Amino acid sequence: MRHGRYRFLIGALAPPLLLYGVFVVSPYAQAFYLALTDWDGLSAEARIVGLANFADLWSDPLFLAALRNNGIMLLIVPTAVIALALFFAACLTLGGGTKRRGVRGSGLYRIVYFFPQLLSVAILGVLFQFVYTPGDGLLNGLLGAVGLDSLERAWLADPATALAAVTAVMIWSAVGFYVVLFTAAMESVPTDVVEAAVLDGAGRFTVFRRITLPLVGDSVQTAFVYLGILALDGFALVQIMTVGPGGPDNATEVVGLTLYRAAFTYGEFGYASAMGVTLFFITLTLTALALRATRRERVELA
Repeated sequence: MRHGRYRFLIGALAPPLLLYGVFVVSPYAQAFYLALTDWDGLSAEARIVGLANFADLWSDPLFLAALRNNGIMLLIVPTAVIALALFFAACLTLGGGTKRRGVRGSGLYRIVYFFPQLLSVAILGVLFQFVYTPGDGLLNGLLGAVGLDSLERAWLADPATALAAVTAVMIWSAVGFYVVLFTAAMESVPTDVVEAAVLDGAGRFTVFRRITLPLVGDSVQTAFVYLGILALDGFALVQIMTVGPGGPDNATEVVGLTLYRAAFTYGEFGYASAMGVTLFFITLTLTALALRATRRERVELA
């Protein structure tokens, strides 16, 4: 084993690296190449156009509207999901006091919070179409039942509310998973540290802010990155829920939908690949910035 360890390592690593190269690296490389061409998806040849596709993106009003909407979701979705998930997780672990027992019925709440994760995006989109249905939809029905008829809207048909309606569904569907993630992280905080803080006179909010939150910081950082990637997508919900889709008046257009339409409706696969490559670098840049901005010294307990 000592003399043949390199052969063993090469033999063990070669198959997974080969599969990774074929199914991950190769598609990326093909996408980068196609972004420099005018390929229509059908012809055997593609003419190299250089950076023309990328130049056209920044004068395309539809792409710019999609980028703006994704930017709005990027600001709202991670912040709202992390804030709600931290609040609910704190209630489940510290809600009954500074000891680790949570509010009464916390076991049931964990199931309820996680329930949206059991539903596919397609099912969520269809369900919330009925929730937002004008007239007799669930949301308008509830508003009318409590005397708030003036707030009733055609939520998905109004440019002022369509993006907010889709974003709310995205937040609702994501919170449950991060409640479970943060709850597990909070339950790993040593009890003796919490008890020592309580003996020093710290209240629940102080315990959460000074002890719990710093010790679950790595989980929050990870959540922010994944939620940022989620916010830069949104294709499935927009495709299912909105009119057009992407409407009304491009109010819910997202980059993934613009890319799909360019490729499979207009046959502009080279242009669509340029959108995909642009979105890839935007995501990569924002992820690097997020990791750098939230970088801190690791908190260790002896």
